Amino acid sequence: MPDNIVTNDDLSKIMDTNDQWIQERTGIKERRWVKPGDGQSTFSMGLEAAKKAISNSGIKKEDLDLIVFATLSPDYYFPGPGVQVQEALEINTVAALDIRAQCSGFVYSISVADQFIKTGMAKNILVVGAEAQTKLIDKSTKGRDIAVLFGDGAGAAILQKSNDQSQILSTHLHCEGKNIKNLWMQAPGTSTGSWFKTNTFDSERFSPHMNGREVFRNAVKRFPEVINEALAHNKLSINDIKLIIPHQANFRISQAVANKMNVDMKVVYSNIHKYGNTTAASIPIALTEAVEEGHIIKGDYIILAAFGAGYTWASAAIKW
Repeated sequence: MPDNIVTNDDLSKIMDTNDQWIQERTGIKERRWVKPGDGQSTFSMGLEAAKKAISNSGIKKEDLDLIVFATLSPDYYFPGPGVQVQEALEINTVAALDIRAQCSGFVYSISVADQFIKTGMAKNILVVGAEAQTKLIDKSTKGRDIAVLFGDGAGAAILQKSNDQSQILSTHLHCEGKNIKNLWMQAPGTSTGSWFKTNTFDSERFSPHMNGREVFRNAVKRFPEVINEALAHNKLSINDIKLIIPHQANFRISQAVANKMNVDMKVVYSNIHKYGNTTAASIPIALTEAVEEGHIIKGDYIILAAFGAGYTWASAAIKW
């Protein structure tokens, strides 16, 4: 995570908002933002998370044969940060690919990596979710609805063939493209043939936009659906699940999911109060903290679940 902590009170000094308003609507107390000029980027944070994951796993970096990097905020329009990580790790010319599924990006990436391992195409896969997305947001009252929500950070995992009963049981991926304009950033892109408008920079197209009401309404529907899909596929009940780790979008969404699943909030992990919405990084960050805090032990069943721009939504059932 970036060292720079931005509290709700800090935001109230640069836009028309306050701590109570933010906490009541999102559950967020603070978030981490990269600072201009500090050298931190999506790639650099992803690289640090990758190094920790490699160290924790006990493998050597030279053992990697695939890198899957999920982000909506790459350092460059192209190429993506996966190839940057390969170069920085100074490893063989392994495959590297980027996943653009936004808030669902880490679960999508886990699904891709899972298939590569199951088909024998790869043995040790690095999966990264990282964002320096606050470089893109409007940090004024005009952009308040986005600015109060989002933060920066990175998380990573190593996937390899299991030699015991620990495994990714199943993954479930969905999208509904008719809703893309409810949460999107139009540019940079080639949809209009130019990134500029009549020789003047059109900044509106280069800022994220969100219809918060519609995103919330769809999220509280899709999260339980995709969690139940994972349960049914694996013949599990919600009582078998030690922990649900959802994308950290909004604490009110997590509360609604717990209510619809008829579980205590202790089962639905949340750290959004500390970090805000870190998009593709939120699930690996939350998963890391849940493990470090002892909430997950070997043999536990957990479910990762996400919903975000696209709309995309996804889940992964895992036996730890």
